[in-house]
This record gives sequence, C-alpha cells and structure tokens, in this order.
Amino acid sequence: MSLPDLAGVLSTDDVLATVASIAAEQEPSGAIPWFSGGQLDPWDHVEAAMALDVGGENAKAEAAYDWLRRTQRPDGSWAARYEAGDVVADATAETNHAAYVAVGAWHHWLCTGDDAFLERMWPTVRRAVDFTVGCQAPGGEIWWAVGPDGLPDRVALLTGNSSVHQALRCAAAIAGRLGEPQPDWELAADLVGHTIRRHPVAFADKDRFSMDWYYPVLGGALRGEPARERLRRRWDEFVVPGRGARCVSDRPWVTGAETCELALSLHAVGDRDAAEEMVSAMQHLREADGSYWTGLVLTDGVRWPVERTTWTAAAVVLAVDALHGAHPRSEIFSGPVEAAAASPAREAPSRNR
Repeated sequence: MSLPDLAGVLSTDDVLATVASIAAEQEPSGAIPWFSGGQLDPWDHVEAAMALDVGGENAKAEAAYDWLRRTQRPDGSWAARYEAGDVVADATAETNHAAYVAVGAWHHWLCTGDDAFLERMWPTVRRAVDFTVGCQAPGGEIWWAVGPDGLPDRVALLTGNSSVHQALRCAAAIAGRLGEPQPDWELAADLVGHTIRRHPVAFADKDRFSMDWYYPVLGGALRGEPARERLRRRWDEFVVPGRGARCVSDRPWVTGAETCELALSLHAVGDRDAAEEMVSAMQHLREADGSYWTGLVLTDGVRWPVERTTWTAAAVVLAVDALHGAHPRSEIFSGPVEAAAASPAREAPSRNR
C-alpha cells in the first residue's frame, strides 16, 4: 500500500490523521455524513469513501459503497439529502450524485485490484449511469435533477456536467473491465464533453462560483492549453494568495474543498507548483486531530460555517495523493481511465478474483 505525503506541507502521519477523522464520522451502516449528526449527500459520501481508500481503510470504504447499494432507488438514483442515516430529507434525484458512484467504484478498484468488488457493484453502477444518461438533453448536456414527481428539471449545470463527464469515463472503464461494454455511455461522455467545450450557453449562469471555473478541467472535458488558459483567465478573481480559493468571486470567503479541487485541476494540466501552493495555503483550516473546517471569512477571520466536514478532509487527502503520484489511483483526476480496463475481468481474472 502506498501512503501519500506532501513534503513540507503534510506528512504521511498527518494524512492518516485526516483519514482517521473521516472514519470517525462513519456510521455503523456505512453512511458518511458531513459531520456527526449532520446531513449526507451521495456525492460527498463517495468522495469521503475515496479518501478512506487512500488511507488504507479499504473495508470502511467498501462499507460506504455497500450503503449505496442498499439505499439505491429502483430508478438508479439516490435522494439528494439524507439525515440520521437512511432518512430521506430531500427526495430530489441529482444526476451528478447518481453518476459519481462510478468514480468511487473505479477508484476502489485502482486501490485494491478487487474484481469481485466491481462485479458486486456493477448492477448499482449500471442503474445509476443509465439513470443519468436518461437525463441527457438533445444538445448533449445532462439535466441536473429529477424531482420527487418523477419529472426532470430541464436545467443543466456546468459543474454537475463536468463531474458527470468524469463519471461516464470511469463507468465505461468499469464496463470494459467486466467485459460489459457500454458504447452508449461513451457516446454520452463525448457529447457532454463537446457541449462543455463548444456550447457553454447550454448551462445555467453560475459564473460567480469557482466550481464552474475549474470543474471543466477537473472533470477532464478540458485539457492542455485550453484548460490552462481557462484557469489563468479568472485566477485573480478566485485565488487569495496564502489563503486558498474563494467559493464565490464576490464574497470574502475561502473554502478548503474548492481550494483542493483547484489543486487537482492544476495538477491535471501539469502545474504542480501552483497545485502544491494551493494545498499549502488552505492548511489554516486544519485542526489538531487532522479534520478540516469548511471555510474562512477573510474580513473577520471567522471560520464559517462552524463545521468540520468529511468532504473537505477528503478533498485534502485526494489532492495530496494526486501530487504524491506513487499509485495508479493518484491519476484518477488527471490521467486516462481506459488503459487499466484493457483486460476484462471475465477473460483474465485478477489476483483478487
């Protein structure tokens, strides 16, 4: 097992303490809320599970994915928000929430090589991705959600579509690994990527939010010079030197998760120095136990919201792992996903089958 560190910023023991802070919040059911007694959403739940895997807590990560298997709804979706474990607090089905299980499942396989896990998760992944692709508009964008009434909300979000783009690539890799090719998923990913690159007017205007700035890079729809140019263009609007990245351009509020996701985006385009600087800059949010506060209001130095979130901690772990770069999982936000899927599990079982 390869445990990451970031020289001069976080030691391996520091990273393991952060992973332990996430594990401490996991409920017996496998659910990972934002914090003890707080809400859970499927996307952040998956991100936290990915961090557990990076820290070698593979059994706890599997428990998180088993929770998803048990709570998935017949249409392939999950509720947007849960409280007290499995209690549905918002029945809306968000497409990027559903699709992200594929990123987590592929990441777990990259960590463990466990084909039996992929086989077990395959029905869940397939239903989730089919639900997401079923919400694709004729122009290629994915509508953001289906309401409790079963009707799609025909609005597309750039951040969500960028996340879905990555998820569809990971889902196609899982399908290839299992000898269950899904060309419709690959086409859907191509269409989403094309729409992100060429038709930005297809998406609702959320220009104030930093996630809409860097997520097309993080999700892999933009690479190379177009990606670097996108990050350069609004750098001064969102980046506060020595503090991190703003959540929204017009508020004096930096947030740890967005800062680390920006670091992942910078790493994906080869700007390692800037990525390391971002991870270093947000360490003012770290607590002694390895957990992380969500954000800081710059004008008065108050941490806000007054919460330490598992998904902020997870973003730190994933960013450090990417920069450490010593394991195939480290490239899940930067490298091609197809290569590792070249040998289908049903034709050439892995060591864990």
